[in-house]
Amino acid sequence: MTETFQHYTVMLKETVDGLNIKPDGVYVDGTLGGGGHSYEIASRLSDRGQLIGIDQDEAAITAAGERLKEFGDRIIIVRSNYRNTKSILQSLQIEKIDGMMLDLGVSSYQLDTEERGFSYRYDAPLDMRMDKRQTLTARDIVNGYSEMELFRVIRDYGEDKFAKNIAKHIVAARQQSPIETTGRLNEIIKAAIPAKMRAEGGHPSKRTYQAIRIECNKELEVLRDSLEELIGLLNPGGRLCIITFHSLEDRIVKSAFKKAENPCTCPPSFPVCVCGKVSQGKVITNKPILPGEEELERNSRAKSAKLRIFERA
Repeated sequence: MTETFQHYTVMLKETVDGLNIKPDGVYVDGTLGGGGHSYEIASRLSDRGQLIGIDQDEAAITAAGERLKEFGDRIIIVRSNYRNTKSILQSLQIEKIDGMMLDLGVSSYQLDTEERGFSYRYDAPLDMRMDKRQTLTARDIVNGYSEMELFRVIRDYGEDKFAKNIAKHIVAARQQSPIETTGRLNEIIKAAIPAKMRAEGGHPSKRTYQAIRIECNKELEVLRDSLEELIGLLNPGGRLCIITFHSLEDRIVKSAFKKAENPCTCPPSFPVCVCGKVSQGKVITNKPILPGEEELERNSRAKSAKLRIFERA
């Protein structure tokens, strides 16, 4: 299959408008993907502005580099994970930035490229690595994790009520022979979910695949561990815009933004704050921004997207 990177840019206008772009500012796109958001950011920058695009996926780096080449030196592209933003900026002698965005989760390209093994729609080797330099694959998780570990992953990251049964079926099946492909995993999951429930809740594999992908790429850990540091990199008035695609990510972002706005740990009965923790800014979106009707008609994958924005004091 040819590697042409396609990624439908979710909430393009809302996100880039949310960054409040200063033409001479310095911005980071921490999940570059196909470069859709970055193209819009770069087109709003002057020659003195700078955009750093980060992605761990080699195919994304190649595609975005091609798409953004008209902007020349205005854009620097780095193959890495956004958790390393601070050290990437230090290596570029940049101390603070005026804004950053993250478009989390898996890209359309990754889902649609059969051999990447992200999708239950194709029969392909179990892979699911966003960064192919990483050694841990979905195959390793499915064949190597204990039944208890699989149950925890599917329950916590897939929020699947049949997690216990799915884990049990996976372990029983791999005792016959290793589970190598998405096709075989689909059959195992299908057998673990009662027929009546299968008819109701979309594709039976959807939640398990989400769970394995999150575990394989440590997506929630990276997000949880990075947010405080990313907020700390912003100049006063700088903004962090984050698009999430499921409740687990959204909860982490919502709670980190809330904590950054009001970090005080003093009991409510205290007349004045004595903990000394100072607010880092304000949440711009009390409720998340959702995609409009027109976008949902154009791109069904946007339907679970939520955008939250934080502004540094």
